[in-house]
Amino acid sequence: MRLRILENGHGFGTKALFALIRTMSRQPVLDVIKLVKYRADFYGEPMGAVTQDAMRGPSAWSVGDRELMAAFVAKNNQCEFCTKAHSAVARGAYRDGKKVSAALSNLDTAAIKEPLRATLLMLGKLTREHAVDADDMRAVLAAGASRQQIEDALAVCFSFNVIGRLADAFEAGAKYLLARGYR
Repeated sequence: MRLRILENGHGFGTKALFALIRTMSRQPVLDVIKLVKYRADFYGEPMGAVTQDAMRGPSAWSVGDRELMAAFVAKNNQCEFCTKAHSAVARGAYRDGKKVSAALSNLDTAAIKEPLRATLLMLGKLTREHAVDADDMRAVLAAGASRQQIEDALAVCFSFNVIGRLADAFEAGAKYLLARGYR
C-alpha cells in the first residue's frame, strides 16, 4: 500500500531535502520520512525540534561527529537506509570516508578521538540494551566528553531511535497489508 499523497504536497525546502537524501544515500527516501515531513503537525514538533537540536543546533560536536552518531545508532538498529544516509553526510562533513567506514566497522581500531569513541560505545549500549548506568557515563566523562556533549549525543540517539522505529513500523505495516492483498 503506497500513500500517493506522500509523493506531492511537500514544500520546496522539503523536496530539496529529499533530493539531497537521494543523492547522498543513493537510496529512495523512506515513506516514513515523507510522512513525518508531510504531517509534522500530527507527529508533533517535539520530535522535529529534538532532531533539529540534536543534528543542527549549537554543539561542541562537529556535524561529522553527530552524523556519525546517527549512522552508528542506525547501524545498531539495522536500518540500512539511515546508516547509508548518515554515513554519506558524515563522510562529506569529515571529508574522510575511511574514518567513517572504520568507525562503523570497528570502534576499537578506528582513528577517532577518545571522547567520540567512548560516546559511541555508550550510544551502542543504549540502543541495544535500552539502558545505561552511572559507570557508562563516568567512562564517557573520563574519556574527555563534557556533560553538554553527552546530552547532545543522547538527543541524537533518541531522535534516530524514534525515526528508525517509525521506519520499521511503517515498513512492517505496509508489508502486512500487501501480504493480505490490500493495495
